[in-house]
Amino acid sequence: MKTIKGPAIFLAQFMDDTAPFNNLDIIGDWLAGIGYKAVQIPTWDSRCIDLENAASSKTYADELLGGLAAKGLSITELSVHLQSQLVATHPAYDKMFDGFAPAQYHNNPTERTAWAERQVRLAAQASANLGLHTLAAFSGALLWHTVYPWPQRPNGLVDTGFKELAKRWLPLLDVCDEYGVDIAFELHPGEDLHDGITFERFLDAVGGHKRANILYDPSHFVLQQLDYLQFIDFYHERIKAFHVKDAEFLPNGKSGVYGGYQDWIDRPGRFRSLGDGQVDFKGIFSKLSRYGFDRWAVIEWECCIKDPVQGAQEGVPFVNQHIIEVTKKTFDDFANAGADEQLNKHILGLS
Repeated sequence: MKTIKGPAIFLAQFMDDTAPFNNLDIIGDWLAGIGYKAVQIPTWDSRCIDLENAASSKTYADELLGGLAAKGLSITELSVHLQSQLVATHPAYDKMFDGFAPAQYHNNPTERTAWAERQVRLAAQASANLGLHTLAAFSGALLWHTVYPWPQRPNGLVDTGFKELAKRWLPLLDVCDEYGVDIAFELHPGEDLHDGITFERFLDAVGGHKRANILYDPSHFVLQQLDYLQFIDFYHERIKAFHVKDAEFLPNGKSGVYGGYQDWIDRPGRFRSLGDGQVDFKGIFSKLSRYGFDRWAVIEWECCIKDPVQGAQEGVPFVNQHIIEVTKKTFDDFANAGADEQLNKHILGLS
């Protein structure tokens, strides 16, 4: 057993052009002041990091680390969620996903994909320069439009989709391996990797690649009605990152899992600030600790009701209250009679 580190926070939902959210230095002061110990950095946001510089310059990487360390902060992981989404994108979503890439790649899916792949490679190199061992990502999606098929999927469609997904990711996983970095895919509706079965399909397609791993976020499993506690039993060896995000699922007579195209606040399944949803975080922290997960508990704030500042402030004591300092002794050690082979045999009636 090991003790989880935290609290940390994902910066993606907080960066803004208004202080204290307008650059890493200022938001770092604010977060440290309310009790955070680390940040997860979105690499697409230049207010947080210059990705190319972090990849090419160890000096820049050391300065970035040093500036945060002076505030008492570490970096948990770099995130390439937006860029990695573009590694595999179905043409139906081209227009909507163009906004994730620079303007020169809009309306050019081939060049946009190449740019996304370069971004993942840069992030792996930057992670190595920063002394990080995990990169947070999405898988992208070629098959999502067939997730609830009508008409039925042609035979072999899913196999072809995962073969193509593997073809695109294998070179990136190999690059990550060169730099000693795991890719932790956030299993998320809208991605081809969105639950345990799809992760297993992908893992098979990439030959069990040791760098293909999981960012565990129970909120997405609540919305899918998946057993997120048993998921840890199945996949704990592959869980390399952890988003602490709450959610609730309140089905009604008008809509369910698919949400009826409604805004988040009206959907039966919606994300909530920590403690306001239904996720059993005591169960999650217990299982992760039992299985030796000693990485960061990273708060990801996404709530359709509560203000993000309040959510961030309340997140610190919430995570602190859930982190388990794992025991180094057994509770009934005081009654231990010691090791005695003859005594053991006597108790068993063997002597």
